[in-house]
Amino acid sequence: MFKTIIVVDNAEGFPVLDATVIDFAQYLADYPKVGEPKTRIINLCDTDKYLSQGYYCSLLAEARQHKVLPSVNTINDLSESLTDQSQVLTPVPKYMSTDLYAHIDDDVPEEILLFFGWSQNERHKRIAKHVFERFPAPILRLTFSRDDKGLSVQPKALGIREIDSSLWPLFAERLEHFTQKYWRSRSQKKRFRWDMAILVNPEEKTAPSDSKAIQNFVKAAEQVGISAEVITAKQGPMISQFDALFIRETTAINHHTYQLARKGEQEGLEVIDDATSILRCCNKVFLHDAFSYNKVPSPKSRFVSNASDQTCELLEAEFDYPMVLKLPESSFSIGVCKVDNLVELKLKLVEMLRQSALVLVQEFVYTDFDWRIGVLNGRAIYACRYFMARNHWQIYNHSSKKHFSGDFETLPTFEVPKPVLDAAIKASAIVGKGLYGVDIKQVNNQVYVIEVNDNPSLESKVEDLYLGKELYMLVMQEFANRLELRGK
Repeated sequence: MFKTIIVVDNAEGFPVLDATVIDFAQYLADYPKVGEPKTRIINLCDTDKYLSQGYYCSLLAEARQHKVLPSVNTINDLSESLTDQSQVLTPVPKYMSTDLYAHIDDDVPEEILLFFGWSQNERHKRIAKHVFERFPAPILRLTFSRDDKGLSVQPKALGIREIDSSLWPLFAERLEHFTQKYWRSRSQKKRFRWDMAILVNPEEKTAPSDSKAIQNFVKAAEQVGISAEVITAKQGPMISQFDALFIRETTAINHHTYQLARKGEQEGLEVIDDATSILRCCNKVFLHDAFSYNKVPSPKSRFVSNASDQTCELLEAEFDYPMVLKLPESSFSIGVCKVDNLVELKLKLVEMLRQSALVLVQEFVYTDFDWRIGVLNGRAIYACRYFMARNHWQIYNHSSKKHFSGDFETLPTFEVPKPVLDAAIKASAIVGKGLYGVDIKQVNNQVYVIEVNDNPSLESKVEDLYLGKELYMLVMQEFANRLELRGK
């Protein structure tokens, strides 16, 4: 169970709350304590100045593995001494502007005061939530301005002493509401040792896990002492209150999934997919260079940086048609094409080189299916055969609405040919110790690793068809083992 501590610049005269209230000097001197329970800190010190007591309060809290609001990142984002305030001045979305000023065009409130993302005025509800998700801090003052481009808002974090004492009872009420709703204590009957955020995107068409699989992950987490909460990217700034982050949204490097993985690691969370795995798996330049260096069996490959006649002649001399061309960052067969002659080769290279400085050229290896071996921390945990989409050479046919993907067959790992398993484990070890899906082609006794995918598909009635709920337990038990080792 969490212990909540309120830290203020000066505790004298501060109202009695349903939490321990101490001043910064006491927090500096008395914490952490041996054998202390899991602790969350609500920092109500003045954080406006860089290296102020408020800044150090959050910095020390993170070093002590206390969950803290606001985080150091949020303080830095809002700090006038570190941030160009023109960057913090953000436009208010039009639909929120309508909520705020639907009746009187000139009714522009200069300021709004928020307590944990809540405003007294119901018309401010959406803008309050919008800003708090971006800048999670206990007390925010929003200053509005209007120009010919529309309405803009500039947030500023305040310490408790910066607001009128008459508002303290209302603040205490919102504090209690926030701690119960977001930092809720667990019941005596059902305690959890750790908290996990499972990142999903409800709008994603080809999500790595369907809703049923996500439910299975949540239930499996509970069985190993983890309270799992499903979140979206909008709640990303709040991940510091969790112990672990499990990404179940398709990842990319220039994307919030990678940014949240990095933030989670910096905040001390156990993260799958970790940022390094995302970086390595999302770029085929790394993978195929690493395959070659580590002697992982893979199709003959070459990277090219231009579409000159000389380059195309060299490719024709080295590869037979058809050839496969791939953008370094691609997933779900997007950014992958097959060319059957010189004209197509040159046209596609020109097109792809507009998007990337390098293009991967690979020999075409035809098979009726691809092996997908799920590997978790160096251990194969599931195996599938993904068959090609009807009348297509890939598993996914993005041009077909009726036959988007081929059939599949889920098998126990002990029925997978040993060369396939060995290649999958060897290839995934190059990337890391996370959760991967290794795609392999097999022609007679020869195997070819096509790629290692972070964030592999784990869907109900597909990858879990053999192990069932045990597959979800394996993943959550891995999280529990890691958290145990880290002493979280």
